[in-house]
This record gives sequence, C-alpha cells and structure tokens, in this order.
Amino acid sequence: MMEISGLPEELWQLILSYLHLPDLGRCSLVCRAWYELILSLDKTRWRQLCLGCIEYRHPNWPNQPDVEPQSWRETFKQHYLASKTWTKNTQDLESSNCFYLFRRRKDRRLLCVGTGCEFDSLRAALATASPYDRIVLLPGVYEEYNEVVLKVPVEIVGQGKLGDVALLVSFDQHCPTTRLCNVVFMPARFTPVLYKTTSGYVQFDNCNFENGQLQIHAPGTCQVKFCTFSQSSIHFHSVALCILENCEFTGSENASVTVEGCPTSDWNWACKHLTRLAKSYSVSMQVSDPAFCSMTKQERWRNSPVGTVKAHEIVVEEERNNLLSASRAQAMFDSASKDAEFRENLRAAKEEEYPALDSNSSDSDLHSEDEESDQAVYKLSYQAHSLRHMLTNVMHSRLQSNRLHALQRDLKIKSLQQELQQDKEAQSLANSLQGCIIRQCLFRDGKGGIFIYSRGQAKLEGSIFRDLTYAVRCIQNSKVIMLKNDIHHCKASGIFLRLSAGGLIANNNIHSNCEAGVDIRKGANPLVLCNKIHSGLRSGIVVVGNGKGIIRSNQIYGNKEAGIYILYNGNPAVSGNYIFQGLAAGIAVNENGRGQITENVICENQWGGADIRHGGDPVLKNNMIACGYSDGVVVGECGKGLIEGNTIYGNKGCGVWMMSSSLPHVTNNQISHNSIYGVAVFCHKDDASDYPANQGGNENFHEEREGASWENDLDSEDEYLASRHPISVALVELNSINHNGASGLYIKSSEALNIIANVIHANHNNGVAVLQSTQLTCIANNSISCNSLGGVLVEAECQVELRGNGIYDNSSHGIVSKGDGIIVENDIIGNHRCGLQLLQAADMKVTKNRIQSFRDYGIALFDQAKGLVQENLIFQGRSKKSILQPISNTEDCIVQNNILLTLKKRFDVECMLMNPPARPHIEGTAPGSSLATSSQKISKVTRVDRGCHNQGSIFCAIL
Repeated sequence: MMEISGLPEELWQLILSYLHLPDLGRCSLVCRAWYELILSLDKTRWRQLCLGCIEYRHPNWPNQPDVEPQSWRETFKQHYLASKTWTKNTQDLESSNCFYLFRRRKDRRLLCVGTGCEFDSLRAALATASPYDRIVLLPGVYEEYNEVVLKVPVEIVGQGKLGDVALLVSFDQHCPTTRLCNVVFMPARFTPVLYKTTSGYVQFDNCNFENGQLQIHAPGTCQVKFCTFSQSSIHFHSVALCILENCEFTGSENASVTVEGCPTSDWNWACKHLTRLAKSYSVSMQVSDPAFCSMTKQERWRNSPVGTVKAHEIVVEEERNNLLSASRAQAMFDSASKDAEFRENLRAAKEEEYPALDSNSSDSDLHSEDEESDQAVYKLSYQAHSLRHMLTNVMHSRLQSNRLHALQRDLKIKSLQQELQQDKEAQSLANSLQGCIIRQCLFRDGKGGIFIYSRGQAKLEGSIFRDLTYAVRCIQNSKVIMLKNDIHHCKASGIFLRLSAGGLIANNNIHSNCEAGVDIRKGANPLVLCNKIHSGLRSGIVVVGNGKGIIRSNQIYGNKEAGIYILYNGNPAVSGNYIFQGLAAGIAVNENGRGQITENVICENQWGGADIRHGGDPVLKNNMIACGYSDGVVVGECGKGLIEGNTIYGNKGCGVWMMSSSLPHVTNNQISHNSIYGVAVFCHKDDASDYPANQGGNENFHEEREGASWENDLDSEDEYLASRHPISVALVELNSINHNGASGLYIKSSEALNIIANVIHANHNNGVAVLQSTQLTCIANNSISCNSLGGVLVEAECQVELRGNGIYDNSSHGIVSKGDGIIVENDIIGNHRCGLQLLQAADMKVTKNRIQSFRDYGIALFDQAKGLVQENLIFQGRSKKSILQPISNTEDCIVQNNILLTLKKRFDVECMLMNPPARPHIEGTAPGSSLATSSQKISKVTRVDRGCHNQGSIFCAIL
C-alpha cells in the first residue's frame, strides 16, 4: 500500500470515491492515517453510498430533506445496523454465555420471485422459505386472492426503485419477526387490511402504503421508517412500544395513526431493542440562544416612558427559526422601527397628555414657585400615615438601576430544560417510553393526525402536522407526550384533549389554526410548557367544561381571540406565560370559568389584558398587565374573582374596569400610568347584540354548556371554597392607584362598593369621582393626595361614606359633595382650594375631621346644602377664613362645636397631625397585607362604546 504522503489529499479523495463499501472498510483498517482519510470522504463517497441504497431515504426526510446530517458515514452505519435488527431474536437459549460457540449457524438463503425466477408468486416462495431467508421481488405487481399468513421469520425486499414492486396482498403475521422493504402495499380485493400482527415484531423500511390499514395488536409491535402512507392508517391496540419515524401521512379520511388501549406490560426482545433505539434518537431538549433578550431591548425598557413605575424585564428564550422575527420582538416595547405609533401614544400618556407632572419633579410640587414661600409655613408632613410604605414606593417610582435589575428577575420565560429540572413530573413524562413513539414524521392534507383513546399512550417528537382537520386528539384517560412538533393550519383545534386525558405538551410551535391551538375539555389535565402558540384564527388555548391543566412558560401571541380562554368550570393553573400582541383579550374567563392565573406577562393586547365575565371566578395574582390598547383588567357583568398583587400600567384604557353587577376583590395592585381611569366602575349593561364578530358568540360549546358540572371534583371544590370566602360587596383595597390619565377612581355604580385603604396619588383628574351611587359607596382609610384636580368629588343623589381618609395636597378642593352621606374622621389637609365644599342639595354629616386649606375656606357651604357640621378641627389658612355658613340655611344646616385654630409657628404645624397621627390609620398593615379577611373572585367583561369619560370602557373584550 502506498504512503498517503505520496499524493495530495484531494487526489486520494477522488481515487477512493470509486471504492465500494467492503473496500472502504479494508482501507480504514490499514493505519490511523488511512482511517482519517476514509473519514474525510463523508460528504462525497459516504453520502453517495447512503443515498444510493434503495432501502433508505435522506435521513431528514420528509420534513427537512435539504438539511444534511452531521455525518453521512454515521447515518449510513445506523441505516445498515437498523436493517439487521429484525433478526435479533432472543428466543435462542441463554443457559450458557459461551453456548453460541457450539451452535452451528445456518446460512440465509436468497429466494427470487418474478418472471424467469425460481418462484413466480410470493405465496410459493413463502411456502418453501426457512427462518430468516431473504425473498427478493423483481419489479412487477404481485396479487394474492386470499390472506397470506407469515409462519416463519422472513425478509421481503423489492428490487429496483420504490414503486417498481407492488403488493396487492393482505398479510397476517404469525411469526416472531419479519421485515419488509422497498415495496408498495395496495389493498387486496377482499379487505382493506394490508398487514396485521397479533404477536410478532415487524419492520417496514422505505415502503408505500396506499388506501389501506395496518393493524398491530399486543404483544405484537413494529418499527416503521421512511414510509409513505397515502390515504392509509395504522391502528395500534395496547402495544407496549412501537416506533414510527421519518414517515409521511397524507390524505387520511380519519386519523392517520390510532392508538387504543393501555400499553401492555409484556416487554419482549423487540421492546427492549426499540427502547435502546428510542433513547439513542431522542429529540434534543436544547434551546437556542434567546432571540428576545438583548442589551438593546433592556436599555430601551429601562428608558421607556413606563419605566418609571414597577417594571419587570421580559426574558424570552426562543429558537433561531422562531416565526416572530427578532426585529419585531425587539419592537415590542420600543417601536423605533416598526411601531412608532404605539411608542408615540405611550409617550403621550406620560408626557404630552399629562404636562402637569414631569417625571423628574416631585409629585407634591403642583403649585407655582411664588406660592412656595407663603405656603411653606403651613405645609404639613402627612406622609407618616400607616400606608406610607405604599406612598413611598409611588413617590420613588423612578427606579434606580439596582432596583430595576431586581425586578427584571421577577417575571422570566423559562426554557424547557429549566422547567424539567424543577418539575419532576414533567421530567418523568418527557423521558417516558411507552405505547407509540412517533418522531420526525409529516402529517398533511387529511382529516386527522393522531387519535389516542381508551388509556392509550403516544409520544410525538419533532413532527409536522399541517393542513389537517385536527393534529392530535387525546381522550378517555389517555396520555400524549408532545415535544418539539410543528402544528399549523388545522381546520379545527390543533391539539384536542378531553375526558380526563393528560400528558405533556412542551416546546411545540402551534400556529395558524382555525380554532384553538390547544383545546382542553371535560377533566383533561395536561402539562402545557414552553410552547409558542400564535397567529390562530380563534384563541390560543381554550379550557372548557371542567378542563384543568398546568399552562406554564408559554409564548402566546398574535391570536385573533383571547390568548387563553377559560369557561364552563375550566380551572387551569396559568403561570409564567408571556401573552402579548393578541387581537382580543390576553386572558378571558367566562361562563363560571375559574383558574389560578399568576406571574404572567400580559401586554400589548388589543382588548382587555384580563377579561372576566358571566360568573368567571379566577385568581389573578402577581401578573404584569401592561401596554394594552384597551383596559388592563375588565370585570364585566356578574364577574367575580380575586385580583391581587398585579402591576397594571401603561394601558390606553382604564387600569381596572368593572361593572356594578360584578363582585371582584381588587387588592394590593399597582395601577399606574394608564391613559384613562385607574379604576372605573360603571352601572350600565352590555347589549348582547353588540358582540364583535367572531368573539364569544360563535364558538360551539353546547355540550359543555349543558353538562358543565358533569364531573365536579368534590374534594377540590370544597378546598376551593374553604380558601375563598365570597364577598357580598365589590371591594377595592390596598391598591396603589397613581399617575393615571383621568381620575384615580371613577364611579357610576348602581350597587354598593367598598373602597378601602388605597393610595390614590398624582392622577390627572380627581382622586375619587363618584358620579352615580344609588347604593352606598364606602370610601375608608385611603390616602388621596397630589391629584391634578380635587381629592374627592361626589355628585348629586349619590350616597357615600367618607371615613378615616387622608386627603392631602390636591390641586383643587379636598372634597366637593353634592350628594348624601357622612364625612367622619378624615384629614383634609394642604389642598389648594377649599378643604370641603357642600353644594346644591348636599345632605352630609361632617364630624370629627381635621381640615386645613392654604388659600381658601376650610369648609364652604353653598346653595341649599344641609346637614350637620360639628366637632371638626379647622385650621385657618392664609385667607383668614375658616368656614362659610349662609344665613338663609341655618335651619337645614347645623354648624356647631367646631374648633378653629390659627397656625403661627412651625411647631404648631408639626404638632397638627401628631395626636392622632396623620390618617389613614390601618392596624397592622404591612406591604402585601390585606385589610379584609374575606376574599373574592373576578368575573367577566362587557363591551362598552368609546368615550370612557361618559360611557365606560373604551374596548372591554367580548369573549
């Protein structure tokens, strides 16, 4: 043998490219230099050998035939070994480890069938075949008019190109193992069954199946590779383990693959072999570098107009081939390139629409410079009240860099690897190998992809489902495990689970389906992790009719309806998802839907970030609901639920929009920088005919509507009720409502409402505006300060109770009332007009308040105001006027036992709010604590016309 150094390497590669496989093997054994030279032929001779073999196809067929494998030589090796594994039957004696040395091996015969050969029919060849013989079919059509029974293990291989050999035969396998390769199966005249086995292992390589069925019954099993199914299907019944890989299914009239029955526990030699094979080819769980996380975006977010309030950095882990381009992802919070209109509108919400407040100025500096010296002596320190921790956070909302970095870690999209490390159940499901394993297959242009029922189990990896009626249907206590599949353009839902089905749906790309991407119904309880669910013509995920499930770390965007839609007692756990740029609501909870909705990022949706109506009763907790084109949270007719700990900011509508007929518990939220009201309550009802097209009115949930409680879990229901005490009056408590474009709280209600212990600060209208209140509105223990107009406005015929509030430094009057009720034990201090005005036919009992105004009356009574004004402590301002009592109204308005004091020294100012200290007084309050022991639920939403100042929400979604 010549030395390699004698010729250039390129010339050696050209010479060796003409060698056959045995010669290449011999050359590789010469020495290490020759071995490396043979390896260098990977993209030339090894590729040619691999693609030139009739038994194999391109290793990435049918989904990515243009993508080459890492090594053609290794691919060829795996193909070669796979073609031999059907003979590895362990029925041989194993009594001695060296027994095989004494066993005489019988040579395999080659039997040819065709014109001019030893056998002219397949049946004749099978009649004389011995175990493990190879039967070669010459090109032609082979038809048998009766079922062909395979009694001994054989290998049947077609000669020539695929399609040259056609079998019109129905096989019934009764032997331990068989292999068929390079043939076309067509149905015999007497049955549509092409092949069936009830006991043995069968291996199909590079075959076509047309207009027929394969039936595999346990303990039988199979491996199907590089096969095409045209209007054909496979039915598995209780199979312990089987593998379908690199197959194409087209034009199915029903499901292409049906998996029925619980996998049998009888694991034979074939199952052990398939287990090793499945593990060696498992789909990689690695995720590419994040496409959404870049330093540029972090800088933009830090400098964005809403960056001055509580913010969380969004870190989304994406694959390189994500359908959402990187440029569009970067534009989500700064539209410098594609979304300039949104950026300008968002900036307007902070700068142009609200010129009175500059982000770099103090919220209390609402007066002009010439007033400061005169007012300084009268300016009181009211920030030491029991809600000071909330007020401090608001007034220091221009985040420092260390605080921003801490918040950036709060809400983060996790990768599947991170989820599997933390969730052992998900990890166990991802690693399980039972039932039918389908990997790198293509399902297209048919009715159904995979149907799993009656406790069946299937695992789908790296496959494509497109242009089907549905991709996967899993029912009746069955289990499906879906990893890294692409599911799109289905005529119905992409993945459909019902009747207590479960499993793991992770790292899939689910998009452009006509119905929901994932449809969970009737007790189904899957894990839905780290998927991209987008661009659907309806909702992203639907949970209906007692459906459950854990929905976590998904990216849900660009869907025409709600990102997640929960109704008819659906009760999923939804956490850590990124729900954005939807054409309707981010999350909609309707028709008695429930759910634990926590720590999600819900932003840039066209309708409400969270939309709750008609008995919907979720827990909406610790979410970021931001930058929506309508309201942040909408609670419509008969809505309930607990809305707690959310950051609701930068929305173009209201922060929270409620209807009078709803009973939400809104507590401990940050509601800021929304374009209209912070919290708005309206009394008028929706017109059902006003639903927008294709939203909520057309979805067919008839069966769930009639049997929504078909399988109520009594234990979980009792636990749920024990942890949630229903409330009888809508409750808004312990929220920070600040820097909103209109009033902090805007009320036009026909039912009672409790507003307790909120910080209502620096809003661009009144702090609280009560325009209609036919039932009592209780406003107690709130801090209402630095609002651009008055602190509290109460219109005529409204019933209010103002108790224990601190109303400070508002740019107009502290309280203006034309209605009825009581004003008791409030601190009304430092407002730029009157402390309290009673106008028109107001009928108020005003007692035990501390009132001070710098430039106007402490209390002013006008028109036909009546009531009782007594035992108030009134501090004179610069005007030297403390109270106005019209002489004509002495009988209707009683003014008595009030104390008038003049502030002369700085010490007097400091002592003014010392005993008792500045209100509000909340016993035992701390950050995150809840004032009320009762909790509640939120519900659903209603549609209202434009013009929120008069009519209600600008867009509240209909779902």
